[in-house]
Amino acid sequence: MRRFSGASYAAAVIVVYLLGATAVGLALAPVLFAAAWAAPALWHWGSWIRWPVLGVGAGIALFVWGFALLLVVPVLNFVLPTRIRPSEGGFFTAAAVPWYLHNALFYLVRYTFLPFVTPTPIGVWFLRAMGMRIGRRPRIATENFTDVSMITLGDDVSIGGSAHLFAHYGGAGRLVIAPVVIETRATIGEKATVMGDVVVGEGATVLAHAVLLPGTRVGPRERWGGAPARRIDHDEWQDYRRMTEGAAPHDAAPEPEPLTSALH
Repeated sequence: MRRFSGASYAAAVIVVYLLGATAVGLALAPVLFAAAWAAPALWHWGSWIRWPVLGVGAGIALFVWGFALLLVVPVLNFVLPTRIRPSEGGFFTAAAVPWYLHNALFYLVRYTFLPFVTPTPIGVWFLRAMGMRIGRRPRIATENFTDVSMITLGDDVSIGGSAHLFAHYGGAGRLVIAPVVIETRATIGEKATVMGDVVVGEGATVLAHAVLLPGTRVGPRERWGGAPARRIDHDEWQDYRRMTEGAAPHDAAPEPEPLTSALH
């Protein structure tokens, strides 16, 4: 595959397009069945009412297709060779094929219907059906996942809106797949990024827009922020809170007294 990387890439793209077309087509089957049954009768209505009725029917058909896609994709993910395991190698290797297929199927839903169900139990069910290990009472406000079967969320985990979690990293043709573990009661802030080979400890907090690089280990109840993220100790956090509330940090020098008041 490395020797014929161009041909391998082209073949992989074609396979993924065919797989996507199959998933979309299977999800469309109940919609087409209902349309074949109801649309001809509605089309021959002489009144103007047929247009809003057909419009509402098309809207319903969109959601029927979306929920059907949520069922079809996990089934295909189960029957196809999509079992991802920790590995290190190239993008054009046999080990990368399951990773490629698994993410292609997930992206088909992520970029179409998943945003409609992300904050609902249906979204959590779909992530579990795709292989993500999720504990009890999760609060997930993002659909920006990759390698979902390599991600583990503990009980009472909160994932902020537009956060990105993916279980791989690499560059220059090198691909490393490594698990991501978010332990019980940890919080991932809005638009934070968590890369492969990261563990966030119990009760820890990753602040908004933080970037956890590969190999990061966030300890229990620690607070991390920044890009790349680093640990923020208690004093630094209190200083930040004082500044945002309009007060001076505890170790800052006091403001000099105005000259006019000193003269009095």
